[in-house]
Amino acid sequence: MFIQTESTPNPATLKFLPGQSVLETGTADFPGADAAAASPLAQRIFAVAGVSGVFFGTDFVTVTKGDTVEWDHIKPAILGAIMEHYQSGQPVMAGEAQPASGHADHDGPDSEVVGQIKELLDTRVRPAVAQDGGDITFHGFDRGVVYLHMQGACAGCPSSTLTLKMGIENLLRHYIPEVTEVRPVAV
Repeated sequence: MFIQTESTPNPATLKFLPGQSVLETGTADFPGADAAAASPLAQRIFAVAGVSGVFFGTDFVTVTKGDTVEWDHIKPAILGAIMEHYQSGQPVMAGEAQPASGHADHDGPDSEVVGQIKELLDTRVRPAVAQDGGDITFHGFDRGVVYLHMQGACAGCPSSTLTLKMGIENLLRHYIPEVTEVRPVAV
C-alpha cells in the first residue's frame, strides 16, 4: 500500500491519500480524540502523540497536529496507523455510525434561498475545499447572513477568513441577492 501526502494551505494540517475509498459518501470530522469513538481509523490516528484533529473525505484523511510537534516527527507514525488500519480489515466507521451528509436542515420562509445556497456550496465551494483537505457546510441563514461550518484543513487555517470573505461571500452575493454576509461558526 502506497499512501501519498499533500500539504494544505493550513500548515498544521496534512492530507493523506490512501489510494482507496475512505468514506462512500459524506464526511466525518473528529475535532478531538474524545470524538473518535465511532471510528477505528480515527482512534488509531489519535493514538499518535501530537495529533489534534482528524477529518475524513471520500478518498482522503486530513490530520491536524498540535503546535508543539513537527510533521517530521509524527508523519511516519500517522502513515503507519493508516496502513495498519487498512490491513486490519476493520471498517472506517464502526457499527451504526454514519458519516455526516454535511448541511444543517433549514425550513421556513427562506427555504428557497437556503436551497440555492446549498446548491452553490455543493457545486462550487465544497469540491474546491476538498482539494485542500477540508469541507465547508451550511449551518444557518438569518436576515441575509449565511453561517458556515469549516472542517478539516479549513478549521483554523490562516487563509480561511480570506476564503470566506473574498471567495465564498462574493460568490453567494453574486448569485443570491438576499445574501449580505458570510460568517463562520464553531460547532
